[in-house]
Amino acid sequence: MSQILAIASTTLGEAIRRRVLLIILMVGLAFLIISPSLNQLTPRGERMVLIQMTLGILKITSAILAVTLTVYLLPNEVERRTIYTILSKPVQRYQFLLGKFFGSVGALTLMIGMMTLVLLVAFVIQQQTFDMKDLGPIIRSSIMLVFQMSLLAAVAMFFSTFVTPVVNFFLTGLVFVFGTLLNPLFEALGERGNQPAMQVITKIAHYAVPNFSTLDISTNAASEAGTRIGGSELVYMTQGMLYALAYIGILLILSVLVFDRKEV
Repeated sequence: MSQILAIASTTLGEAIRRRVLLIILMVGLAFLIISPSLNQLTPRGERMVLIQMTLGILKITSAILAVTLTVYLLPNEVERRTIYTILSKPVQRYQFLLGKFFGSVGALTLMIGMMTLVLLVAFVIQQQTFDMKDLGPIIRSSIMLVFQMSLLAAVAMFFSTFVTPVVNFFLTGLVFVFGTLLNPLFEALGERGNQPAMQVITKIAHYAVPNFSTLDISTNAASEAGTRIGGSELVYMTQGMLYALAYIGILLILSVLVFDRKEV
């Protein structure tokens, strides 16, 4: 366990030194520049649009960070030959891979937290309110976003064990788009389809690709119902977290199996 933590802390430090934090400041600045243009809307409409825009900026930026932080983790170590130095020590391959993943997730969590803080400050300045009825949905959506992007990072980590970074970037992006937009559609088709073959195909497609929309609560966040947290939303969030952890575990096991058989 100490080896995994040591590699994770090193990976976290490397991610912080990459000047990725400048992206966070640029996101907050862009938000402050765009938000005054919403003054023409009604107060209720302005609040809903601001929440939707905040969560949209968070999701897009976090997805880019999740992929860029992960696709180069293993290839860079192989290219710089530092992996040989690390594996020559009492470090198993699975410890190296898990350390890299947990380090990237730690960096991703830190950056999502900082982006959320910057956007919350910008939201408070624009709306001039500290009402948790408005800030709560953003915070809850950000928590689920950490699990969603950790799952996306696990997908990128799995692909990085056997494809190049460029191919990995496009494959991970396709999985994210498929799991966000098309997977719910296949789920609906599988429930409504009358042909057994179609049901089997849609079921396989639904379970083979992580359903990222399960972890997205931003759609309801800007509505009046989304401003109040209830037992049903807590249950939904808990189920989503467990769903993400299950898929992350499966992807990490597959990554370890592939990485153990790979020549580096």
